[in-house]
Amino acid sequence: MNDAQVLIAGAGPTGLVLALFLTRQGIRVRIIDPVPEPGTTSRALVVQARTLEFYRQVGIADAVVENAAEFTGVNLWVEGRKAAHVAIGAIGAGLSPFPYLTVFPQDEHERLLIERLTAEGVAVERGTSLQGFEETGDRVRAHLTRADGSGDRCDVEYLAGCDGARSRVRELFHTTFLGGTYDRLFFVADVAVAGPVADGDLHLAPDDGDFLAVFPMKGRGRARFIGTVLKDAATDATPLEWSDVSHAIVERLKVTVEHVNWFSTYRVHHRIAGQFRKGRAFLLGDAAHIHSPVGGQGMNTGIGDAVNLAWKLAAVLNGCAVARVLDTYEPERIAFARQLVRTTDRAFSLVTSNGPIARWVRLHVVPRVLPPFFEFTAVRRLLFRTVSQIGVQYRSSALSAGDGAQGRGGDRLPWVAPADRAPGASDNFTALTTLDWQVHIYGDAAAAVTAMCAARGVALHVYPWQPAMAGTGLERNALYLIRPDGYIAVADRGVHPAKLGQYLTDWEVRTRTTN
Repeated sequence: MNDAQVLIAGAGPTGLVLALFLTRQGIRVRIIDPVPEPGTTSRALVVQARTLEFYRQVGIADAVVENAAEFTGVNLWVEGRKAAHVAIGAIGAGLSPFPYLTVFPQDEHERLLIERLTAEGVAVERGTSLQGFEETGDRVRAHLTRADGSGDRCDVEYLAGCDGARSRVRELFHTTFLGGTYDRLFFVADVAVAGPVADGDLHLAPDDGDFLAVFPMKGRGRARFIGTVLKDAATDATPLEWSDVSHAIVERLKVTVEHVNWFSTYRVHHRIAGQFRKGRAFLLGDAAHIHSPVGGQGMNTGIGDAVNLAWKLAAVLNGCAVARVLDTYEPERIAFARQLVRTTDRAFSLVTSNGPIARWVRLHVVPRVLPPFFEFTAVRRLLFRTVSQIGVQYRSSALSAGDGAQGRGGDRLPWVAPADRAPGASDNFTALTTLDWQVHIYGDAAAAVTAMCAARGVALHVYPWQPAMAGTGLERNALYLIRPDGYIAVADRGVHPAKLGQYLTDWEVRTRTTN
């Protein structure tokens, strides 16, 4: 424990993913959490495609998919009747190896991550909390308190605050956390259910200003209810119970709730920290940004923070990149977080507004317009790119260089399905499991490119050109330098090996295999 390079405060999904990715890249970590046991209930459900793509890099995507539920349809309920059905199917077909919408409860999700970390020899230190920290030269000295009340000191090179909305690390940053709190109280219930909603689809009932969603769960008749209640229906002093909301649910969705496994209420905020980094300390996940649960973005955004920071910390600590690569964490992630907070806030306000116009739109316009609208391929692709987070890009980052169509510097590397669709056939994402810098060529590699990659010790992957590649935004014979997180660092249509060499020199890029 005492020779850890990175201290991670918080063992939710964000902290666990950060620990796993760092460990897989040879970095020694220590992860602490004041809570004595992992959570047994959860609010976060949806695992987006981009998260599964990241998980594939460390070999856990298949386990998530195996234990998750995939839903292929969305139903809208208005005034107690099913008003519309939208068949979404494999909505991301051709865009990602994970084209379905996936539900995997956070508590099960955390258990899986903990199991994989344990297999790597890393244990979460439960009952241990961060009290304070200070920087001392090129180190961070953290002051901890164990469950028995005894103190501990931890000297590391970097500190990661993954400690949630009430983050102690953020408090010690002395930064802002501006935003607000939604008027509505949220409730969540894990139930055994029978009736029309027990069909494996997602069901939404936003008609009267109280939002209600029913998510399918793995296993027969399992479902998760997530809803809101008007502010005057309950107060924090008199919390709701299942009996307070069950009558309305039965009326609206014609369901039979056979058993309630657990029920909880909570309040939701929309806030974002004024900074994500202070010296050798960083904020990630809910410690940095919280927002409406619309779209299932929160947990996935925190995981995106973790993957982004993990490869940069590993690169610096392993001597594979210059230290200023860490300066790109905040601008890359804070820009997306700000956009997400604005978007989810507007979306949630629309679906819960009590105004007559908004209610008329929900009751009469959306059920009629949505199904035919979804028949357009362009609409389906746009929605998937947005919700799945495969459209997150860092084009304005200092790390991004070069142009292209969709495959620009800063874009996620477009996925190319294997030419041979046989089970086990390799696609262009298979190479990303090295978690290292690499060059991709789609078509033919010039001899000078091959020589440059060999001289600099960067893996070169050449994929025979397929006509389908043109539709991804990739260009034939262009040079793409790929970051360890699967984003394009350099897109060079003109194929100038000297440009690649200069980039590698400027950022002092080395691969782990040659360092």
